[in-house]
Amino acid sequence: MANNRTLVIEIDPSDDIRRLGDWLTGAGLALETVRPHAGDPLPDSLDGYAALVVMGGAQEAYPGPDGRPAEPWFPALEGLLRKAVRYEVATLAVCLGAQLLASAHGGLVERGEAGPEIGPALVGKRDAAEKDPLWVGVPMAPDVLQWHQDEITELPLGATLLAASTRYPHQAFRLGGRAWGIQFHIECDDAMIANWVANDRPLLDDLGYDPEVVIDACNLIMVDLEEAWQPFAERFAAVAKGELATPPPEPPGRRLPLLGS
Repeated sequence: MANNRTLVIEIDPSDDIRRLGDWLTGAGLALETVRPHAGDPLPDSLDGYAALVVMGGAQEAYPGPDGRPAEPWFPALEGLLRKAVRYEVATLAVCLGAQLLASAHGGLVERGEAGPEIGPALVGKRDAAEKDPLWVGVPMAPDVLQWHQDEITELPLGATLLAASTRYPHQAFRLGGRAWGIQFHIECDDAMIANWVANDRPLLDDLGYDPEVVIDACNLIMVDLEEAWQPFAERFAAVAKGELATPPPEPPGRRLPLLGS
């Protein structure tokens, strides 16, 4: 029987795995959630796991002015992400998780110069996505939900850019053959969005966004999100279980240009 154990790292209680977890479970993965924000220890290794999923959060991926990480356990989490890529454990990292995946491998994460990106949006697939086992079935410009202020300004060496947008070009990437990062959110449901709106009311006020309009706009695309991203999640599960082949990693030291693939 194929190994289906999947380690889920919940960075922040406001961003649990939610619908993404339902899709992965439905595709045959067995989820084991660790909550370091609540005191759960991170494992030292990924031995025995077929996959790793790292969720998002309100924290920054980069150190604060005092040089300390946003969470004392972030260095250990980055170490786990490096092991995942090194030992080819299927990995999916969402929003802050994707930023930590990038920074763990030498990428750069900074406060986004284009300002916060909040609510429904579209991202555009790059040419390389047509050869990617997860992205090949995704529409050319899929609906996504955005909720971030920071951005990956420089991808790690050897990363493959899979999706971009006008404001924030590094929307999705792959490291090696089995680790994916996505800057946007696919896990949300209506209740999660309502909670984010309540928590980020000062930010929305600063942006001039009507909270109810944001909630309604997000809720309107939930069906479209499911249509695009449930199959994506199912393909990730197939990769984790060894049922779907993955490409060889890019040659070391090669950085793909932003507009090429």
